[in-house]
Amino acid sequence: MTQDISLFGMDSLQSASSGVSSDLGVEAVRSWFVGQKDYANRFAQAFRKSIDEVLDGQRTGRYDLYVKEGDGRVEKTEKTYLGTKVEIVVRAEFDLGYGSPMDYMIAGQHVDAKWTMGKTWTIPKEAMGHICLVMRADDRTREFQVGLLRITEEVLNVGLNGDEKRGTSAASRAGITWIVKDGKLPANFLLNLKNESPEKIQTIFHASDKYRGSGNGGQLRVNELFRQVPGQLVDRTTVVTVATQHDSPKRVRDARKHLRPEGIVVLGHTRPAPRIAEALGLPIPEKGFWVSARLAVVPEGDPRPSEMINGVRYGIWRQGDVPIEAPIVSKDSDE
Repeated sequence: MTQDISLFGMDSLQSASSGVSSDLGVEAVRSWFVGQKDYANRFAQAFRKSIDEVLDGQRTGRYDLYVKEGDGRVEKTEKTYLGTKVEIVVRAEFDLGYGSPMDYMIAGQHVDAKWTMGKTWTIPKEAMGHICLVMRADDRTREFQVGLLRITEEVLNVGLNGDEKRGTSAASRAGITWIVKDGKLPANFLLNLKNESPEKIQTIFHASDKYRGSGNGGQLRVNELFRQVPGQLVDRTTVVTVATQHDSPKRVRDARKHLRPEGIVVLGHTRPAPRIAEALGLPIPEKGFWVSARLAVVPEGDPRPSEMINGVRYGIWRQGDVPIEAPIVSKDSDE
């Protein structure tokens, strides 16, 4: 498994072939994958897991693979290892056998795994004549592709790179048979927030700057996370990255207590929270996700979405509403 250098653009990738291949070996591998249950989503989850494990947000606070310098940077060696991680996670996800000398044995074919966060791949000489499972993803756009390419002289450039590997040529676009051509990665919440509202990211990660107590102030950052992103689903990886601590449910439980005086609830997957979220027009959290909202008591005749909680009708807070203490929704031991 090797990391890539960019050799041709996404327009080339998008114009590559799809559907049934005339190469019987490639077609056997393609048919095997498309016969697997929910295969596209499984690739998406494998890529998401691999990226998150390399970022290791729980220990490092990192969430952006594309940072090259300064705090939060991802080293070149880590990006190279990401290719190996994808190879391993995809093997486990699809229970693939080991090939020789290639990475996988699929439908009787020896298949090499090739990964990139860029736009194409580099190929070692030992892959000549073999099928490559070519995989790529962009964590910024959430796009991913998975395809198959038989390696021949016609699909490779002449020159070698520093590792004595050859890049795929422009002609290789016609040889790619797509398994997933227009896939969508699960969202990287913090990276999306950085791109859309960088000031919120700054506020969240600097919430503990003046903290002088024991620990590292992770709870203050988690509290600020839920203040800054009301109405948005927040996943466990986001919480542990912001906290740089392991126990995300405890950080969320404590955030509920700290934010209650501000009228903010943090709803999880246990009842009655999903019902309340739906009634208020919020995203419905599943296990491992939470959504926050600032509430107000809703007077009779108010048309906004609302729900009864502990005998009182609440809706989403609007400018001019009377500040309240948020109701207790979930038992803290439940999540």
